[in-house]
Amino acid sequence: MYLQFRADVEAALRDALEAAGYPTDDLGIEQPPEGVDAVLASSAAYRLASEAGAPPPQVAAELADALDLSEYEYVARADAQGPYVNFHPGEAYFGAALSVREDAGRLDPTGESVVVEHTSANPTGPVHVGRARNPILGDAVANVLEYAGNDVERHYYVNDAGRQMAVFTWAYETFEEEDLPEPERDRIEYDLVRYYRKGNEFLENAEPSAVEAAEAEIESIMQGLEAGDEETYERVGEVVDQVLAGMTECLARLPAAFDEFVKETRFMRDGSTDDVVSRLKDLDEAVYEEDAWQLDLPNFEKNLVFLRSDGTSLYTTRDLAHHEWKFDNYDRAVTVLGEDHKLQAGQLREALDLLGNDTSQLESVIYSYVNLPEGKMSTRAGTGVDLDDLLDEAIARAREEVETRLDDRIRDDDLTDEDVERIAHQVGIGAVRYDIVSKQPTKAITFEWSRALDFEAQSAPYVQYVHARCCGILDEARSGSEPASGGEPRADEAGAVPEGVDVSLLDAPEERDLLRVIARFPGVVESAADELEPHRVATYTREFAEMFNAFYRECPVLAADDPELRQARVALVAAARHTIANALDILGVEAPNSM
Repeated sequence: MYLQFRADVEAALRDALEAAGYPTDDLGIEQPPEGVDAVLASSAAYRLASEAGAPPPQVAAELADALDLSEYEYVARADAQGPYVNFHPGEAYFGAALSVREDAGRLDPTGESVVVEHTSANPTGPVHVGRARNPILGDAVANVLEYAGNDVERHYYVNDAGRQMAVFTWAYETFEEEDLPEPERDRIEYDLVRYYRKGNEFLENAEPSAVEAAEAEIESIMQGLEAGDEETYERVGEVVDQVLAGMTECLARLPAAFDEFVKETRFMRDGSTDDVVSRLKDLDEAVYEEDAWQLDLPNFEKNLVFLRSDGTSLYTTRDLAHHEWKFDNYDRAVTVLGEDHKLQAGQLREALDLLGNDTSQLESVIYSYVNLPEGKMSTRAGTGVDLDDLLDEAIARAREEVETRLDDRIRDDDLTDEDVERIAHQVGIGAVRYDIVSKQPTKAITFEWSRALDFEAQSAPYVQYVHARCCGILDEARSGSEPASGGEPRADEAGAVPEGVDVSLLDAPEERDLLRVIARFPGVVESAADELEPHRVATYTREFAEMFNAFYRECPVLAADDPELRQARVALVAAARHTIANALDILGVEAPNSM
């Protein structure tokens, strides 16, 4: 209803401007000034003032008088306030908000296919906290694009052809189990990362002759991959697949799931990388310098190296073939990248341009890393904090908080130990995800428990509790009651006010504010998807929670004296529950039924 309201406002305003002889290229549609209870406002009077030869407030008043809103169902009236024209909703708009159910926030299909590549951490060991922002942000980006009506696939691009994997494979085949320390956790990537660390330690500290022999074997693995040697692929694949399986199990705890794991060796084996190299060499920008083929890109301080003197390709070369494959198979390609890949992303785009690709299909989300107060993390050194550790601690801290709160009040006999454990998982992991995804991607994050698990502040538990409270109200309304006498009302048709509910009874300021914020959800989804900024949804959930809590304080639901008012408020709680559940779903945060 919000998107239709906006479309109606744009149409009515455009007609009024045309009738007055004004240009319609900039309607100035925006959120109304603070304290104004309108849904939308137009600041067009500012830009029209000089042309009209009148001050903005006068132009705004003339525009408001000229508007014909008679054919628009959702827009009831417009008025001028200073330089703004404010547009106010009618009962049909509030009724549509009241009818929101399971599809809350889901937009009509766009017909576009979008591939979202995220995480893509090298399969060299456990996922570390410093990289945790990628799967959390990437999953939320994919979710919001899907809610916005796109056909979305989630891909993990697997670096299985670089030097790191050659080192890992050599180390795995060289060292014995008894030469390694105990694994930090009983899962395959923790077991195998010991070989990788041992191998790097050997290459740094062993005698030069031993290092030379090891480097020769590592080089032979890289050459075997480049030459398409099946035995070499199998050797490397044995390591990659095991480590990736463990990393995937870790990521599933967030949860972050993938539709496809795309290996870079795929583009070596099918000839795509060789084709890219051949075309790059033919470019005017291609130069052979410092024993390597490079692209001299004027917009960048560093050249893009795409082929070594020994004939082996680089990660970026294979990624060029990977992206051309994306362009052939999807309408849009979104990649979530850490800030240290910004240069590489820019060079990749320019190289794709030079190769004749339409890079308007390509979009990047660049993020800063997550730190803990203790400092930075390092996979190779084995001194960092694993994502598993962070999630374990999140669950433990959430469990402690839940149990403390239960001890501070009469324990609910219906809340079992299993319920406590479920809530601890939902709240703990939700706190990590929410705290990370709620920040603008380019802002660095230092994760702090006191903020993430604060039940009283604007954190995940604060928002999750709104959903749990809605569920509690609706459960109580249903017990012993049919919908007509107090249970959750159901709308048989999309967009219809639930049967027996009179939306005009919901006339308290807190009720209207909650209806407005419910109605605005599709617009939030649209803007978050357009800008690839899921933190906008998190900001919305905090505003939503404030509006719901104000309604809950001031407007008794089950204790309402008038049965019809009670029924209308139950319907409002139902609409609120579906809205906040889907907003949390976009963020990848579970919506508990009880807390």
